[in-house]
Amino acid sequence: IEDVYEPYLLQEGLIERTPRGRLATRWAYEHLKIKIPERLF
Repeated sequence: IEDVYEPYLLQEGLIERTPRGRLATRWAYEHLKIKIPERLF
């Protein structure tokens, strides 16, 4: 999964790498039409 999906999701701007792991971006939430949790951003 890490070698196939992660590079694509990073390239599309849907996830970002953080010291604590991977995090969905605002664009990911908007694209999936999911309410953005206020405490994440």
